[in-house]
Amino acid sequence: MTQLLEGTQLPDTSNREIYTIGWIRAISTENVAARAFLDETHDMKGFVPLSKHDNNDYTLGRMGNHNVAIAVLPEGEYGLSSAAVVARDMLHSFPNIRIGLMVGVGGGAPSSKHDIRLGDVVVSSPRDGHGGVFQYDFGKTIQDQEFRTTGFLNQPPVVLRAAVSGLKATFELEGNNFEETIGEILKENRRLRRKYSRPGPETDVLFCSQVVFDPEHLANTEDQSSLVQRPERTEEDDIPAIHYGLIASANQLMKDAVVRDKLAAEKEVLCFEMEAAGLMNHFPCLVIRGICDYSDSHKHKDAAMPAAAYAKALVCRIQQARLDKEKTIAEVISLIENVNYNLLEIKARTRDSDALNRLSVIEGAAYDAHQNQHDPTCHPDTRTEILQDIMTRAKDDKDQRIYWLNGKAGTGKSTIARTIARAFDDIHLLGASFFFKRGEGERNKASLLFSTIARQLVRKNEKILPFVVEALDGTENISSKTIEEQFRKLILDPFEEARWDSDNIPQSVLVLDALDECESRMTSRL
Repeated sequence: MTQLLEGTQLPDTSNREIYTIGWIRAISTENVAARAFLDETHDMKGFVPLSKHDNNDYTLGRMGNHNVAIAVLPEGEYGLSSAAVVARDMLHSFPNIRIGLMVGVGGGAPSSKHDIRLGDVVVSSPRDGHGGVFQYDFGKTIQDQEFRTTGFLNQPPVVLRAAVSGLKATFELEGNNFEETIGEILKENRRLRRKYSRPGPETDVLFCSQVVFDPEHLANTEDQSSLVQRPERTEEDDIPAIHYGLIASANQLMKDAVVRDKLAAEKEVLCFEMEAAGLMNHFPCLVIRGICDYSDSHKHKDAAMPAAAYAKALVCRIQQARLDKEKTIAEVISLIENVNYNLLEIKARTRDSDALNRLSVIEGAAYDAHQNQHDPTCHPDTRTEILQDIMTRAKDDKDQRIYWLNGKAGTGKSTIARTIARAFDDIHLLGASFFFKRGEGERNKASLLFSTIARQLVRKNEKILPFVVEALDGTENISSKTIEEQFRKLILDPFEEARWDSDNIPQSVLVLDALDECESRMTSRL
């Protein structure tokens, strides 16, 4: 219970680093419940101004050995995006927060497997490939509408899941004393009794899913045919009971018993709420919900108190030394983002590699191919003038883009071409090379020239890769197109697009040799 002990020295709340647990709630009743379970409330008067990015209203205090920052969604705002904004702003002002809790009320999904009652608590727990929270989308929240699932959400941090496991075992052996604890709080604060006291068991009725309730009239609970018959709980049962499993989250309030039962049967969903899915991938946390209704048309009183009671028991179970070893949530998010980025990169590279494999290429056409390892290059200090002239012109952006070297057969043109290709490769200017050769496989085919060059170019210059892939995706069997179309789509357009996309496109030199050994009908077109 909240108290300020006389003579007790409070921590230096101007130091935001002391707060290691972030607690988020959606509505004012959840806010009141959270504050009621603080062992100590910290004075905000001397608090250092919050980050300029932070619009949250906070309550700061201590639970057990841990300092907790509690934030509530703005009045009248609900849903996934609002919760995500509150979490984001909290991390701006409290960078040392290591674990998060989303604590409040939710709609229960009772089933034959899970006897969920009003006032019970549901704790998010990983199930069947889900991280504990399951995001869904209905389109319309009326009966008989179909639903579809959307995305995967991260599971809570290990330190929280370990504490949940330990607390679960303790409660199975000893039971929980939440009813007594809540009773003590209400005894000390009469103002809370009417709103936060647990209603009598006679008010806890579960209607058959086909019964649609008119909120302007009272339900006829005397009509037993409209009710689901459930046995009374005994002294051997925990009140409230704690349930562990999947929580369904969406931007819309679940008020449809038919869809509730469908998701409970198909996904074993235990509870429905409106904020958690907005947090799990940006604020790794445990979701704790007190059951205030049955996700149908029948609304009952608040159940924020038992949810807050469980949250406090969980916080007090976590050892300070164990929590200190945890990474901050900001660090975890950074790691997750890096991993996700790397996965996206791997997927993109795999996709691009698959696309490039559709390019028909000629093996052995490059100057440094294994087949050409014994072909000669110029001896040192020979042909220096012509080699220097080629190097100078290639590096000069203002000079002509094409250098045509011609001469009689056997005068060393191919030797010069190999030498210049190697020289440009050594200084990372060579984009691609293609040495035609009659009588060696397909090395005299102009139809495969530009697809072969394109494959080499993307290995040297990744900035043109997406544009080459785009050309491949947009043109079926591009190697069968005219050489003019191939040149435009595989070489010219990708470089032009890359220059629009980035100013820093490295220069690339293409070395082509022995055009006279190309297919005779194609030589003039090249």
